[in-house]
Amino acid sequence: MVDTDDIKTSKSIQQRTGRTFHLATRLLPERIRHATYVLYAFFRVADDVVDQPDGPPPNVKHERLEQFREAALGHSTVAGEDGVVLDAFATLRERHDIPDEEVNVFIDAMEMDIAQARYETFEDLREYMRGSAVAVGTMMMDVMDVDDAETAGPHAAALAEAFQLTNFLRDVREDIHEYGRVYLPQETLAEYGVTEEDLAEANVTDDFRAVMQTELARTEQLYHEGVAGIRYLPEDCQFGVLLSAVLYAEHHRLVRSRGYDVLTETPELTRRRRFWLLARTWWHWRQHHDPEAAFYAVSAISEPAPTADTQVEMTDSSQLV
Repeated sequence: MVDTDDIKTSKSIQQRTGRTFHLATRLLPERIRHATYVLYAFFRVADDVVDQPDGPPPNVKHERLEQFREAALGHSTVAGEDGVVLDAFATLRERHDIPDEEVNVFIDAMEMDIAQARYETFEDLREYMRGSAVAVGTMMMDVMDVDDAETAGPHAAALAEAFQLTNFLRDVREDIHEYGRVYLPQETLAEYGVTEEDLAEANVTDDFRAVMQTELARTEQLYHEGVAGIRYLPEDCQFGVLLSAVLYAEHHRLVRSRGYDVLTETPELTRRRRFWLLARTWWHWRQHHDPEAAFYAVSAISEPAPTADTQVEMTDSSQLV
């Protein structure tokens, strides 16, 4: 059992650093909400080791992450607030049978962030997200104790990737200026003739807008796949995950409303907007009790166009009436 004080520490970390996700977490049932605080805090403290522009040299960061790996797997302890979070996570990992592999691929991804700041192709970026995003989604499924994890898994992975890609697209300015990183695939930048100097100098050209449109469209395909799997989660967890998807996707509306300018300022959801989206999502959820229907009724992402197979099914069904 995770100690109450450890949960409070983890919750305070989420409140400070993840306002959007914290709102959605509060809508999860208590059995999942407390575990989510601990998971988020674990992800955050590991990420903070990497995200120190004026921090220690790379070898010291690697050493610290290896200490975190051992503590998270229950093999050692770490002092201070980080140690409180890691002890709580280790307890949670044992209780919910979170595989060591997921811990390892997550820490590996954090270490990759120390050495690698560019990704040539989207598939290269996806390899990084296997640890930084998909492992997160997998651990959340373990905590939720999903009945049909085999069916839900690919959807959870797609949604986790979509969330992280939304963050990347929102944070282009911050990533290049504060951390020297570019998560936009190099092949997409090259396709439209956008240079890193354009990013650093905030040149919001038509070519840069085309880059953003391309990557937003790619990300929205992952939202389509991810949201389609919310129905496979425990019923009392579905609304919290749905709200997370709505809130993250809302950044796409902000990006478009700014003419795709994420270089002069980082788009941020206001508190008022977050609570408005909460109320509207809840209303549609109560009306339909269908996560996909509620998502497309509220979110910034349009429902996918029917495929040829879907159109044939609709035609066949209409002939039966």
